[in-house]
Amino acid sequence: MPIFRYPELPLDGLLRRAALRDPAACAVRTAHGMRTYAELDARADRYAAYLEHALGRRGARVGIANTLDEEFAAAWYGILRSGNTAVLLNPLVRAAGLRHMCEDARVEIAFVPTATAELLVKTADRLPLLRAVVVTDAPDGIVPADAVPLCVALDRAPRPEPRRAVPFDPDTEACVQFTTGTTGRPKGVRLTHRNLVANAAQTAAAHHLDAGSVTLNNLPVHYPMHLNSAVYAGACQVLCPSPRPAAALALADRTGATHLYTLPARLHQLAADIRFAEGPRGDGLPHPLPGRPERLTVVLSGGSALAPADARLLAERLGVPVLQGYGMVELSPLTHSQRPDGRSGTGTVGAPVPGTECRVAHPRTGVPCAPGETGQVQVRGPQLMAGYLGESGPPVDADGWFSTGDIGRIGPDGGLHVVDRLDDVFSYDSQLVSPTAVEAVLAADPRIEDCVVVGWPDPVHGALVWLGVVLADPTAPGVLDVLDSVVEAANAQLGPHEQIRRVEVLEAVPRTPAGKPERRSLRRALRRRAAAEAAA
Repeated sequence: MPIFRYPELPLDGLLRRAALRDPAACAVRTAHGMRTYAELDARADRYAAYLEHALGRRGARVGIANTLDEEFAAAWYGILRSGNTAVLLNPLVRAAGLRHMCEDARVEIAFVPTATAELLVKTADRLPLLRAVVVTDAPDGIVPADAVPLCVALDRAPRPEPRRAVPFDPDTEACVQFTTGTTGRPKGVRLTHRNLVANAAQTAAAHHLDAGSVTLNNLPVHYPMHLNSAVYAGACQVLCPSPRPAAALALADRTGATHLYTLPARLHQLAADIRFAEGPRGDGLPHPLPGRPERLTVVLSGGSALAPADARLLAERLGVPVLQGYGMVELSPLTHSQRPDGRSGTGTVGAPVPGTECRVAHPRTGVPCAPGETGQVQVRGPQLMAGYLGESGPPVDADGWFSTGDIGRIGPDGGLHVVDRLDDVFSYDSQLVSPTAVEAVLAADPRIEDCVVVGWPDPVHGALVWLGVVLADPTAPGVLDVLDSVVEAANAQLGPHEQIRRVEVLEAVPRTPAGKPERRSLRRALRRRAAAEAAA
């Protein structure tokens, strides 16, 4: 494997480097205007000065809500520049989740929007370490009681002065980010400056970012991956908080975006829009949705699987590649990305980003699988976390391989096919069944609006395929006949171990806020029902 090189800098050093190289270049653009790299760097200095004044020491943990605005970027780098750790607080979580994050990470100061500040203030008596809540989105100074407006907080600190040199260790903790908690209680992941700088360089290389790039961020929150990679490259980042994909395309056109980052759900919405799918009309009527932004070179999707059909349709309509990647919080997060040149293979999440190794191993024995075989995905590289909160190091084997908990296989072109989560797959007669693979077959049936597959406990075979379906027309006569026909058609395309043996009609598939099926709660319910049936 070729040696992958990245700078031995603190993460905030990437911002300083970009500001020195081209101080007048656009760093962040929003509906309110733009900040140059020099302005963003100076704003980060203000945050650092406030924290040095308020804390009086280095090494504290400071909460920051990753809202999609320019203040996040300044606060993010300012926290790191002050010698403290940034703790990402998802502004979309509820009070209990927010309290859990602050308790586990021992947050002392928090930079958050008004709505999050209200939740923190209400629970302040249960957070004895939290000494200040700073509201980032209240320019008029109206904030919840016991909170501080950002303008007041920054004005309290002395003006930034030339910083004295402090010995730098790239393995110092830079960030604590919490997992989504889809398979259990969210865990705090400790990421170092090395992890994040390396992954910024890896992402910039994989996505072909440079100083001429304009990245449009159309995500619900501000993920550090997109900020760090843009700053690493010296690119301009445009923030688009609108959930409407048409608005993102229009903004991409107006701002000259070269890269558009968005969610699979938004791309699916765009692909499903009949006006867009039909393309320009031949009847002289205006096309209701914007076409391809002039400078756009690629659309990039992440967070969950992107349907290949959606990717193909949008690539055809927009005239640019529509790609996806793969990663997780523990890996800073990116490990794989499809390439604009198509070399990473159709239907995959792409090849490893530079400096990253990937293999699949048997889920129980850990023995590496033969090429093309399915097993647990394992990764190693400089972006691997320092560990979880309360643990001394990352959970790796003797050779440094980290097991992701995902099941997949590596194709002949080197692309990784992610099949399912290890927690979600189950065995029928010792054969692994992937719920996602079964669901993919059913998704092509127009009689089904939505579906979910989990294992029904069985003392003989291990588990049977249980299918919950939401019918496209639940009021149509002959529902049982429709179900029988749906199952018969699906089973004709499935292997012996994947055969659907139990089916039920659902009003809706239970899903997480991220849109993933709530399989864990379904498994618990089915285990109780199976036990009751066995006892009857």
